Amino acid sequence: MKAVSVERLTLIGFGITLLALLMIGGIAWNIAVPFDAVKSIEHTRKIIDDLSELSVKLSEAENAQKAYFLTKEENFIKQRNSRFDDVTIVIQHLHDLTLDNVPQQARMQQLQMAIDERVAIMHASQKQFDALGFNAARALFNAGLLASAKVQSILTEAIVDEQVLLDERKLKAAFRIKLVVGSVGFLLVFLSLWALQIRRATLGRMAGEQTSLKVREVLLKMGALQDAIFNSPNFSIIATDAQGLIQIFNVGAEHMLGYDAVDVVNRISPADISDADELAARAVALSAEFNTPVALGFDALIFKAMRSLEDIHELTYICRDGSRLQAIVSVTALRDAQGAVIGSLLIGTDNTARKQVEAEQALLDQRLRDQQFYTRSLIEANIDALITTDLNGVISDVNHQMEAITGCTREELIGAPFKKYFTEPAAAELAMKRALQTGKVSNCELTAIAKDGKETEISYNASTIYDRERRLQGVFASARDVTEYKLFEQKLQNSNIELELAKAVAEKANLAKSEFLSSMSHELRTPLNAVLGFAQLMASDHPPPSENQKLSIDQILQAGWYLLRLINEILDLAMIESGKVSISKESILLADVLLDCQSMIEPQAQTRGIDMIFPVIDVPLYVFADRTRLKQVMVNLLSNAIKYNQDEGSVTVEYVIRGDCRIRISVKDAGKGLSPEQVGQLFQPFNRLGQDAGNEEGTGIGLVVTKQLVELMGGVIGVESHVGVGSVFWIELALASAPALHAETGDEFEGESSAGEQAVHGSSQRSLLYVEDNPANLALVEQLIARRSDLKLLTAVDAHLGIATAQVCKPDVILMDINLPGLSGFGALKILANDPLTAHIPVMALSANAMPRDIAKGLDAGFFRYLTKPIKVNEFMDALDLALHHAKEHGLGGRKGDMDRHRQKNEVELS
Repeated sequence: MKAVSVERLTLIGFGITLLALLMIGGIAWNIAVPFDAVKSIEHTRKIIDDLSELSVKLSEAENAQKAYFLTKEENFIKQRNSRFDDVTIVIQHLHDLTLDNVPQQARMQQLQMAIDERVAIMHASQKQFDALGFNAARALFNAGLLASAKVQSILTEAIVDEQVLLDERKLKAAFRIKLVVGSVGFLLVFLSLWALQIRRATLGRMAGEQTSLKVREVLLKMGALQDAIFNSPNFSIIATDAQGLIQIFNVGAEHMLGYDAVDVVNRISPADISDADELAARAVALSAEFNTPVALGFDALIFKAMRSLEDIHELTYICRDGSRLQAIVSVTALRDAQGAVIGSLLIGTDNTARKQVEAEQALLDQRLRDQQFYTRSLIEANIDALITTDLNGVISDVNHQMEAITGCTREELIGAPFKKYFTEPAAAELAMKRALQTGKVSNCELTAIAKDGKETEISYNASTIYDRERRLQGVFASARDVTEYKLFEQKLQNSNIELELAKAVAEKANLAKSEFLSSMSHELRTPLNAVLGFAQLMASDHPPPSENQKLSIDQILQAGWYLLRLINEILDLAMIESGKVSISKESILLADVLLDCQSMIEPQAQTRGIDMIFPVIDVPLYVFADRTRLKQVMVNLLSNAIKYNQDEGSVTVEYVIRGDCRIRISVKDAGKGLSPEQVGQLFQPFNRLGQDAGNEEGTGIGLVVTKQLVELMGGVIGVESHVGVGSVFWIELALASAPALHAETGDEFEGESSAGEQAVHGSSQRSLLYVEDNPANLALVEQLIARRSDLKLLTAVDAHLGIATAQVCKPDVILMDINLPGLSGFGALKILANDPLTAHIPVMALSANAMPRDIAKGLDAGFFRYLTKPIKVNEFMDALDLALHHAKEHGLGGRKGDMDRHRQKNEVELS
């Protein structure tokens, strides 16, 4: 019977030992699982951190570009580009983190494409802004807002999914930790009960032996199961006697704590290698819990076990090397067959791993809270109102901006219908449905209404959001307050309308001004024509006038020509200021221009004995300017240098190359010079700097016209002057390369005129028809023609009579006034040109309409020459000789090419 019991006991013991070993293995595996969970949690945490950082970098890049649009400072573009580099780094890191996860890789590709689209739009809008301004870049700017909302939607969805995954992994890790602790506790209780059972069986078999044997002797005889348990390196097993001295110190205890069994058995208590402060705190806690004093040290360690209470608690052991080991210890009282306490059993497991997991979990929880706060801060920091809704259009979340627009709190908004907060609920609902159907809505204009009735114009953009399984969850929308923008747009539109009206008024005024100038020019030149014309006749009459008469005639001519010059300069200034002056810039040989100016100005200088010193230009220098206007500028500066010079003085023209592309031409005089105050008043219209009472005539606008002409040619003008020394006026123009074909324009017409004049004077008498309704002008031309024996003058007082006379008499040349009663000179010219009987006759215009556009109009109409009143006798005679020469050579033949050449000469001389 006893043998059977032993065999049964042996089999049962073997089975229980195997079960215990399996439990120990399971516990070891469950201990390893939390460490893997921690790694997974940390991996998810890194992905969330990168997604949040990506959102921040993109927002900073957008803010930098907006700042550039406001300030045009390049530093903001540099900041934006730096954020783009950061975004590239974060995206690469996210790709590395998600390499083993196919759904996450798909999302990363979607995010990459959305970010690339956003960056491309930002670059394109910057280029549009730099080239054409913000209005041109507005469409791209608005498209960028939509792209930004799309990126933020993907980021928000990704963060939410990763957060859900993080929560799942945290729950699993916490469950594993609890499972380990529970398993350890169950195993400890199981081992304790089995040890007690073995002890009782052993005591039964040892009936008769002395019960006072020491616990050490009893426990050492427990057999193979005890050896397996006591020799396990994963558990520290410490047994004590009733006095607390250690009796058993197993291999696991030696391994964990570093002490050898021989050093502690029968020498110390477990309290001696435990944290004293921790035991003291336990004693205080137990005293309060059981309302009885608890002694410090070992008594506090076994207090609950001695009362048959479950006692599994944390204990800090002090290891041999001074380190501290966190352990979970199960304390059990050892009793004999009669139930008397004979000692205690402490079974412990290393709790360092669990503590580490808990610490890391606490850190992760704190980082999660920080990340949630950070993510919420990003949402709240957005300048747009942000809203998420479910599939039914019910608000699920909002930010502070939405609260401000609606006047409602976040709690009031969540759960309310989205359409409720707009003046047109149907339109708002339609925009929401369109977003659900198409995936996005952009730049939809709605009007939000607050609780107090305040309305806000918004631009609504939305896109759909999905869960981890790509199931549609609702809509993420942004609403930007565009009230001020709308007001600004309306003001801008009103300003544009006002600007258009003002432009129309200005153009009308400018046209009226031009008409007035033309009319004034005509009205002033008509009487001046008679005054100067008859004065010139009187001066050249035979017999010549007396000295007194000559002085009077000279005064008339001087005053008349001065008045004409004043009229011309005023008209020039008016034309320049109205933008009617056209500049034809070309490559001009500087030596030719200066030579022409020298020949024109030297006679004026000789009258006062002033030396004219012009430079000798050995190399061909070309300037980029208008030939006629450059001559006008140089002649004006030279005339002033002579006019305000001293008698027997000098005028020096010099040039100097400045850099590689500019040339400065200077005109230096030896006059009285100008004070700094006078220099500051130069180039002001009608300001003669105190010379009004002097002997020299002037209008005070010649330099103003000169300055504006120089600037129209792309140059600059300046002056350097010293009182008592003289002045230097200079202009700077751009240098030019030599033209491909440079045609010298010498004395072609002069030779032609001379030849024509010789031919005319050597031939029989020819006829000139003058069509003019003004008797004074008729009389003047009659007297001029009377001095030429080779010409016979025919006259007509209106265009119709002139046409009839031309058809009958076929004159060699026709002189035509423009402003004739009934049919104008232009109408008469057209009729004459279309009539084969008169088409070959050169027709010259003689008119007081002397504006440049009047001259151009006349030449374009087909006039051979366009002469302006008052008549300059020499100019009139030269033009007449050219026309007679042309009539003789061409007769009834074509005359277009020759007349074109004469027209070009006319434009140069009369512009």
